[in-house]
Amino acid sequence: MSRFKNPNRAWQEVAQEAQAHRESTVASLSYPLPELPSPLPSNVLCIPSDLLDPSIITITNLLPEQLLESLLTNKLTATAVTNAFLQRAALCQSLVNCLTELLPCRALARAKELDHYYQQHGHPIGPLHGLPVSVKEHIGMSGLRYTTGYVSFWNKTAKEDAHVLQILSRAGAVFHCRTTIPQTMMHLETDSNLFGVTVNPYNSAVTAGGSSGGEGALIALRGSCLGIGSDVGGSIRSPAANCGVYGLKPTAFRIPTDGWGYMMAGADTVDSVLGPLSTSLAGLAIFMKTVIDSSPWLAEPALIPIPWRPYTIPSDRPLRIGILSHDAVVRPHPPITRALSLLASRLQSAGIQTVDFQPHLHDEAWAIISSLYFTDGGADDSESIDSSGEPWRPLSTWILKQNPCVKNLSVGELTYWLEERETYRKEYAKHWNQMSVDAILCPVGPSVAPKHNTAKYWPYTSQWNILDYPAAVFPVCKVDKDVDVAPGHFKAMSGLDKENWKLYDAEMFHGLPVSLQLVGRRFEDEKVLGILQHIVEKCGLPF
Repeated sequence: MSRFKNPNRAWQEVAQEAQAHRESTVASLSYPLPELPSPLPSNVLCIPSDLLDPSIITITNLLPEQLLESLLTNKLTATAVTNAFLQRAALCQSLVNCLTELLPCRALARAKELDHYYQQHGHPIGPLHGLPVSVKEHIGMSGLRYTTGYVSFWNKTAKEDAHVLQILSRAGAVFHCRTTIPQTMMHLETDSNLFGVTVNPYNSAVTAGGSSGGEGALIALRGSCLGIGSDVGGSIRSPAANCGVYGLKPTAFRIPTDGWGYMMAGADTVDSVLGPLSTSLAGLAIFMKTVIDSSPWLAEPALIPIPWRPYTIPSDRPLRIGILSHDAVVRPHPPITRALSLLASRLQSAGIQTVDFQPHLHDEAWAIISSLYFTDGGADDSESIDSSGEPWRPLSTWILKQNPCVKNLSVGELTYWLEERETYRKEYAKHWNQMSVDAILCPVGPSVAPKHNTAKYWPYTSQWNILDYPAAVFPVCKVDKDVDVAPGHFKAMSGLDKENWKLYDAEMFHGLPVSLQLVGRRFEDEKVLGILQHIVEKCGLPF
């Protein structure tokens, strides 16, 4: 990894350059941005509809499957759709600080190529013909920087598109913007010294989540209908939940990861994945099927050669869903408990069996995975921060310096933790077999979108990373301050539980999305999405 090349240059100068570059890409749009209200309200969800031309709103409010229906039949041109999303994404940046750069020149050139292809051949170039797709900044794009959130990586550029982008481009996708990430990539928050803090479009006082928070905020504001994030501990699912959109953490080695810039020593010890966030559940399946149908394992041998297998709901027996209400360490806040109870009741009314799924040593799972995140004791990440002189962000300090499990492991110690990981995986498989469920329904975290710099409890998402289970996040309802009242008497399960309850603020959280997570076993990505689609249809989600 290249380091900061001029230590005499202040980090603030680099940050100014980064933000000036972003502003220049927005300014290169042929249409000026509308004037924003001042001051901005804490909830900015309605501003795009108030300020943008109705034709732009009509296009950008369409779900990806609806857009494709029109693009694939040439009812909408790629250029018209791309123009609309570029303008809305630019406005989103002004509202929530979610972009590292807009890509108008590249995107419009690509859109014109696609329109010309359709005119010449009379059919689309591929299944994603003309569909705008946003991209998390650390995923390499030819000739563009990818910093993984470090000032010291500002001059690092990709020589070619990441493998997943090559596949999507051949399918007809148009990459219209790149989205923000946090310092270290290891926050459930999106904040860096290069680009600042990404805020939640529902309430700027709370986080959009991380590390794919730029994607979450952008998609919630309809500046994109489909985006690519990454997940090693919750980085797709946290933003999806916080921003009320759909997200999927796939099983590892199904989606290509060649060509991303990811800074984490000993990365093989915890498999990080790329996956989709979308305005619709169908968008997740469209992304997965498109990528896997391209047989990516032929070019990236580490991938498992499993084709996309559509899942059919069994007709000879009812589905059986395990309800994991808490992890026996930290109890979720009232809105999440209410959403879980409400959906469980709807499942039963729809003829779907539910059983209480007891957690199996989830605290041990966190001890294992947090010991395997930084097997060099965080030395490489620390150098990447310190070499430029940039300040440590609060959650970087927490995950690297205040985490007692971050140690420089010897070969013997690393072997021990890898053995613990495999033993735990076998124990959990046995536990699942005994429960005999098709999938698990559970919280995404102990809170809805929390206040900035307070997202310090990962195990509701990292649990499924250590097991490498696919997990889909979906919106259920919204916080109601009059209903989601904190109980008068609360007995903490642990010190962490006590700390989490101090963070609950029904007044501040009022109106925020409440999301849940559906989890399946390894390589059951199709089953997870198929069951979730069935649940959405039967239960009428979101409520």
